[in-house]
Amino acid sequence: MNYRHLYTNTIIVLFVDIIILTGSFYIAHLIRFDFDIPSERILIYKQVFPFVLLVKCAFFYYFDLYRGMWRYTSIADLANVIKAASFSTISIVSFFLFNSRFEGLSRSVFAIDWCFTVLFIAGFRLIIRLYFEYASEERVWLKIVNSFSEFFLRKTVDSKRIIIIGAGDCGEKIYREIRNNSQLRYKIIGFLDDNPAKVGMKIHGIPVLGNISQIKSVVAKVKADEAIIALPSATSQEMRCIVASCEESGMKFRTVPGYGELINGKVTLNALRDVAYRDLIGREVIKLDEEKIGAYLTGKNVLVTGAGGSIGSELCRQICKFKPQRIILYEIAESPLYDIDLILRRDFNNITIIPFLADIIDKHQLQMAFEKFQPQIVFHAAAYKHVPMLELFPWKAVINNIHGTLNLIEISKKHDIERFVLVSTDKAVRPTNVMGATKRVAEMLIHNQNGIGNYRTRFTIVRFGNVVGSVGSVIPLFRKQIEEGGPVTVTHREMTRYFMTIPEASQLILQAGALGNGGRVEIFIFNMGTPVKIDDMARDLIRLSGFEPDVDIKIKYIGLRHGEKLYEELITDGENVVPTTHEKIMVLKGLESDQSVLNGNIDELYKLSSEQKERKIKEKLQEIVPEYRPTFLPAQIYSSDDI
Repeated sequence: MNYRHLYTNTIIVLFVDIIILTGSFYIAHLIRFDFDIPSERILIYKQVFPFVLLVKCAFFYYFDLYRGMWRYTSIADLANVIKAASFSTISIVSFFLFNSRFEGLSRSVFAIDWCFTVLFIAGFRLIIRLYFEYASEERVWLKIVNSFSEFFLRKTVDSKRIIIIGAGDCGEKIYREIRNNSQLRYKIIGFLDDNPAKVGMKIHGIPVLGNISQIKSVVAKVKADEAIIALPSATSQEMRCIVASCEESGMKFRTVPGYGELINGKVTLNALRDVAYRDLIGREVIKLDEEKIGAYLTGKNVLVTGAGGSIGSELCRQICKFKPQRIILYEIAESPLYDIDLILRRDFNNITIIPFLADIIDKHQLQMAFEKFQPQIVFHAAAYKHVPMLELFPWKAVINNIHGTLNLIEISKKHDIERFVLVSTDKAVRPTNVMGATKRVAEMLIHNQNGIGNYRTRFTIVRFGNVVGSVGSVIPLFRKQIEEGGPVTVTHREMTRYFMTIPEASQLILQAGALGNGGRVEIFIFNMGTPVKIDDMARDLIRLSGFEPDVDIKIKYIGLRHGEKLYEELITDGENVVPTTHEKIMVLKGLESDQSVLNGNIDELYKLSSEQKERKIKEKLQEIVPEYRPTFLPAQIYSSDDI
């Protein structure tokens, strides 16, 4: 961006100021002479006014009245207006006093002119501020009162010197919250921003010191103690550069979460946190079609299975934004259910929150929940997902991921719910592990549901990759290993995965639910961006923790575990990608499943699971999912197989 926008705004403000100053000086004469200015006074007015205007504009420029960003007008800017008007008036009066002893001039005109100059100039700035405040629906007058109170009452204390990276709306809000909280021992000493039109400008009297690439030199110059990264829509590459610069400067840093993590959309100091790895793999703002999502969620009864899990709990929070009538939290684990119940009751007290402690494989409990609470929308996020563990206990994966899904499908159809969304995984594509194979079978169970029978339920499948910070993610393991001093264990140097954040995954699940049109085979996949090497991820996490990879914390390569593959995929053979109205979502039109063959094999699969026969379970899964390539483990005590 060039400086054209800056110059245009400055010229407009200067032009309006000239009109205001002209009017102020003329009104001062009108009031002094009872609205009947003598002709000789008009002549004197015309002679002295160019000088008066020139002096005032010079002082206005000196006191930074043309470098402020007026959408952020504050008490500091009002003080500058008063100082500029006062010093210019004193200079003008002094000049005429010593030059002509005020011959032919009225002293009271300059006093009246000072009053109108302050009133009109400050009023013009305030109107600009009020316009932007009104546009964002904020409580203007309360903030003005708070600003006055803070200006006169705040105590001076030893403060931590802070720079804010990002001179936009988010950075300004963080500044105001710090400034209006007298208990915070923070002193904002400057902003940094890559918009050249902002460099050199001031926000509430605080300068924009330079661009973001100058972090190291600016920190050394102003002796900053800490940085706040106020860029909630920064890309992963931008965040990596900022973090690297902050680390190089030796300065502590924190960040504002991405907009997806801010459930109420409001940026506050309480939301500030340390930079986490999820900030480095993608913070691009997701544009939700809130009208479509609200159309199918608002005022409805919504049931979420696995509501206490990492995906399920965030999904519940995102659903509550759209004001359902009630949300049923279906979860088998007591503590996670208790936690999400407390959080939702605290944050959404206008919505009926119903915790339901039960297992999806218990058909009787499912029936009770549906009969009592009458859900209209179902999000099925409950699943066993740890790959190595399910290789040891494949019968558990079959019972939970397949049998539980089929229970939910049958009861949803029986109760004629409106929408059913299955949360699946990229591991279901050409699976090499039990977890992926069972999720693929769950997808197949959904495939032939739409358009069969007299029920109206619309079934949809959502498939995506690894989720940063989820229970099944490698991030918590790496963090624990770093805390213990290493080594950090990586399976293979070339292993790559697609990653997304928990809020992003949850929001896109809701969006996919709105896009589903009831086609016979409909799988929604997300644009996951560029896959990330697990090795690179481990090194980034070590650096974020303040250490140097292979120096302070060693990285150990342990080889692929049972059921793992180097690269994950989102699309299998026979599935054609079709774009949707959402830029980050595509729909797959895949091959339909032979339901009769599927049902027969599933019955046999249940029997083998009850007998806990590992090898035979995997062989049966391969019959159902031909692309599945099972890994057979050595004889072990958990299996009943005769090996």
